[in-house]
Amino acid sequence: MKVVSFDRLLATTAVGLVLVLTSQPGWAQAQSLEEQLKAAAPLSDTMAPPSASDFTAPKAAETPAAKPADVPKAAAVPAATPAPAATDTATTAPVESPTANKAVADKLREMVTGKALDRVVSRKAERAGIEAFYKARDYAPLWLDNGKVTDRAKSAMTTLKDADSAGLDARDYPTPDFAAATTADAAADAELKLTNAVLTYARQAQIGRVHFSRVAADIQFDLKAPEPESVLQNLAKADDAGKALDGYNPPMPEFKALRAKLAELRAGKVQAEQKDEAKPAPAIQIASGPILRPGSKDPRVIQLRQRLDIAGDKNNPVYDDAVVEAVKTFQTQADLDTDGNVGPQTLRVLNGAKPETSKIDRASNDPIDTIIVNMERWRWFPRDLGNPHVIVNVPDYRLTLWNDGKVYWTTKIVAGKAGSHATPMISAEMKFITVNPTWNVPPSIIQNEYLPALQEDPGALDRIGLKVEQAADGTVRIYQPPGAGNALGRIRFNFPNKFLVYQHDTPDKYLFKKEKRAFSHGCMRVENPLVYGEKLLSLAMPDQHYTAAKLESMFGGSEINLNFPKNIWVHLTYQTAFVDADGKLQFREDVYGRDQRMIAILKGSDRKVADIAIERPANTSSKPVRLPPGAIAGGGGGYNSGPNFFEALFGGFGRPQPEPVYRPGRNVGPRYGRDGRVVVR
Repeated sequence: MKVVSFDRLLATTAVGLVLVLTSQPGWAQAQSLEEQLKAAAPLSDTMAPPSASDFTAPKAAETPAAKPADVPKAAAVPAATPAPAATDTATTAPVESPTANKAVADKLREMVTGKALDRVVSRKAERAGIEAFYKARDYAPLWLDNGKVTDRAKSAMTTLKDADSAGLDARDYPTPDFAAATTADAAADAELKLTNAVLTYARQAQIGRVHFSRVAADIQFDLKAPEPESVLQNLAKADDAGKALDGYNPPMPEFKALRAKLAELRAGKVQAEQKDEAKPAPAIQIASGPILRPGSKDPRVIQLRQRLDIAGDKNNPVYDDAVVEAVKTFQTQADLDTDGNVGPQTLRVLNGAKPETSKIDRASNDPIDTIIVNMERWRWFPRDLGNPHVIVNVPDYRLTLWNDGKVYWTTKIVAGKAGSHATPMISAEMKFITVNPTWNVPPSIIQNEYLPALQEDPGALDRIGLKVEQAADGTVRIYQPPGAGNALGRIRFNFPNKFLVYQHDTPDKYLFKKEKRAFSHGCMRVENPLVYGEKLLSLAMPDQHYTAAKLESMFGGSEINLNFPKNIWVHLTYQTAFVDADGKLQFREDVYGRDQRMIAILKGSDRKVADIAIERPANTSSKPVRLPPGAIAGGGGGYNSGPNFFEALFGGFGRPQPEPVYRPGRNVGPRYGRDGRVVVR
């Protein structure tokens, strides 16, 4: 049999293939036959003749082995090692791998839906928010991506570590060590720890580290903590998570100004400005000399009579009773000892100086601590203060009306006395103004002050124009009809609230001359009430063109209510540290001791739970006073002074009582008038 060489057989086959291809459209006719052959089946000059094995299929389990000469020595195949045992890739897989997110997500699912979350997150609401957030994203991590810390996480951790700049404490928001989280277990744990830290920061930045109920019973705000799921959603979509997280701090300019001063104070770049209102020296100066006492005769008494505008002969040099009473009144108003003598201290103040013994207005505590607790109190207020709105700062004894982000008008106030009569901290809406108000005495004042006053002097209420009535159910009402002598003056500004406080006029104008003005039962007395009414109405009812003169023309014996078409927010604050209009840091006296209380909480052992509310006894100041029916005589505002009334009040009263002794100049204080008699404030 004639044998045909393999090369010739291939060549013949290639020629046939070329002929078929060249007959097809699009074939490159320019190619030479040799080129076409090579393109169809390139031949090797070293190709060996085929053998039988070339036509036999290899066994399935066999793999062609490389020739030893083809394998570099450095890449020699290592000895076979036993295959690793099967493991749970969700717990031991390296986190820096393409499958890391899946491994961490599986572990997060296990932790979030199980009991492990309780170990990391203590608050139920935040656990629920975390579960909803991660479930919606199929438990994909928020702070990690294929085992690497994201820029989002780095930005959030920067804000947490800088929490002190916002008046918070970075120790409360510990950040995890992601570098040490080399397994899915550790990565998932670190993920949830950072999530818990940002939720804690957002909550405390928005509503505070100290709940107001732990500070005093006369503070009430509607605190709204951020919803945990929405916080995480916000951070997930934010371009800068750290900036978004910082945004949960109060946005008010007052807060931001304190924050800037806190940074400057820590850096030693600022000093607190002390309150030192420049006051013009009195036109009449009293010359130096010996102490002026009752009965003395001295030419300087003439200056004293003129300085105090004492009625009668102002050229009389004798220090008589009229001068004594005028000096005592001045000393009372200036917080001096009321001895009736003109000694060195009284002389200095008469000539325009401050008393040497008066407290300067400075931070009662460390200035940094004082700023921090004032920043903390701003977190209790609503984020939107309203436009327009009113701010009352009790320690500064000042009321300010704001409109369009600017001070529209401001005036002095008299605030509540320390203790049970402190002016509360609240936000409420002013709804109307009352001209010619009736003063309905609050039940707490009836019970604690006026009934005891009646025990001392049954005619005390009559003399100050108060009326007493009793309803069929025994409820006692004491009130003062409208008039010039009304305790509320001629106008009242109403913003209903649980503490029954409001702003009003007052017949006691002399108190506005005092620098520290904590004298009321909690309400705020306004120095220029008619102008205040004009300014409020110009914003609330501009088309009515109310003026102070128009309001004054409404004075009479009947109440007139001016209802606002849109309520105006009133915020009663307690700012012992603030930045004034000139950018200077100001401090005021801690009148009610609230700074000290809050500092003690923030530095005490209960700091970790200070943001949890505590129960306070119910406010009983508005609970009506009741006596046995019939104890008060009917009609005419009179009262029954028989034994039933007084025995019900005081137990066994009904025996003749000595006439009270009035001591002008000696019985002093908010309960007594200049004649020494009990009066209403």
